Amino acid sequence: MKVIDKYILKRYFGTFLGMMLLFIPISMILDLSERIDKFIEHKVPLGEIMAYYGNFLLYFFNILFPIFLFLSVIWFTSRLAQNTEIIAMLNTGMPFRRMLRPYLIGASIIAITVLLLNMSIIPKARIGYNEFWVKYVHSSYYKTRQTNDVYRRIDSTHYIFASNMNHANKTAYNFVMEEVVNNQLKSKLFSDRIVWKPKKNKYELYNVRIRKYLKDKEKIITKNKMDTVFSFTLDELTPVKYIAEGLNYSDLTKFIEKEKLRGSKNIKKFELEKYKRMSLPISAFILTFIAVAMASQKKRNGIGANLAFGITVSMLYILFDRIFGIMVINTGFSPFWAAWLPNIAFGLLAIVLVLRAQK
Repeated sequence: MKVIDKYILKRYFGTFLGMMLLFIPISMILDLSERIDKFIEHKVPLGEIMAYYGNFLLYFFNILFPIFLFLSVIWFTSRLAQNTEIIAMLNTGMPFRRMLRPYLIGASIIAITVLLLNMSIIPKARIGYNEFWVKYVHSSYYKTRQTNDVYRRIDSTHYIFASNMNHANKTAYNFVMEEVVNNQLKSKLFSDRIVWKPKKNKYELYNVRIRKYLKDKEKIITKNKMDTVFSFTLDELTPVKYIAEGLNYSDLTKFIEKEKLRGSKNIKKFELEKYKRMSLPISAFILTFIAVAMASQKKRNGIGANLAFGITVSMLYILFDRIFGIMVINTGFSPFWAAWLPNIAFGLLAIVLVLRAQK
């Protein structure tokens, strides 16, 4: 690696980390000022608050790193251009593409880091952040979480229904489970109330009626109380909205397949989460090249115009990402294209700007 590569990479990472260290503490202070009343009201332990802000850092890094990276590249590249350092590089006969090499190396390191974080570490931080938010900020919801009229397919032969599920006390009411084989009803279990016991890893069923449909007769079994084991937990039947965010990539893939079998209404949302974990790191390359192409030319109005352009483009990128995400949930738009179209659109813009900058 040549001196010029080390010089640009030092500026690349130094400016990016400096911007992150500048803005993230500010966001933490603003968040604390808004939440401190809730923390005092609920007597939240200091350890939980510290863990929350650890998760907070990773959660918002994952959301905002494209903006910070884009603005930091525009900032230090504009400084290089204003100091005629880029002109000096090109006047030595260095092709513009060669000058892009350290930027490509830097973007690759950022992209790989974000990809690895999104496989496991950031999902854990996101679930911790959301659980803390629900428990202490929306505590009334946390204590009374209920779902009505739950109908799910458990596997290839079993279907369940419950008129009401209370997630706080892990209880389902008017529970029915049917076994259907080759379109024929084999058995049906009724229970007025079932309670999931995590410590015992089993269910307690009350006022149980079991109907078994044999070839030539029907067998009925009744019990006041029965303990049994099912292949699911109540939380799996009606997963909270953010459950997919907290699964690592491998578990998320398995979870999606299981939810498809169960006929979940949120499949597209879960698939969008999966695809975005792969598409988000690629934005490091796209936004880096757009920033270099726009900021590498010396301008009379200085760095301000480049920063204004950078803020506009980064806001448009986030807007595109949010619009396509909403389309997936509300219109059934393809999760794959929703995750990748912003990168495709801005990738084409990056190619055009780089080709123009070379001239």
